[in-house]
Amino acid sequence: MSYYFEKNLASSFEKVLANVTEELKKEGFGILTEIDVSATLKKKLNVDFPKYTILGACNPPFAYKALQVEPKIGTMLPCNVIVQELADGTIDVAAVDPVASMQSIHNPQLQGVAEEIQLKLQKVIAQLH
Repeated sequence: MSYYFEKNLASSFEKVLANVTEELKKEGFGILTEIDVSATLKKKLNVDFPKYTILGACNPPFAYKALQVEPKIGTMLPCNVIVQELADGTIDVAAVDPVASMQSIHNPQLQGVAEEIQLKLQKVIAQLH
């Protein structure tokens, strides 16, 4: 089982990043964090790295459900979505698969929440253009 879903797009990085954010909002996700990995690596290590942003996406009602049935699940939140520029100029978007990432947690109540979030994130990726 893969630990992510992905889609490659022939568009500008900025347009894809805006589109990802919009599609996440449509599914009830807000962006808690936005990490510009390229800028961070340049600042900390003085190295050049292709455009790469990590979005920390959170769907509050589902986060609340997950925290109620598994209090330590916060160690695995928020759901990360990456937007990266590939060598050929295309933009790759990948989202964590919450079902795969939760396999090590033996809590049947959490499985249902993970499956619902999985469907929402799959929809986000599928809707990208």
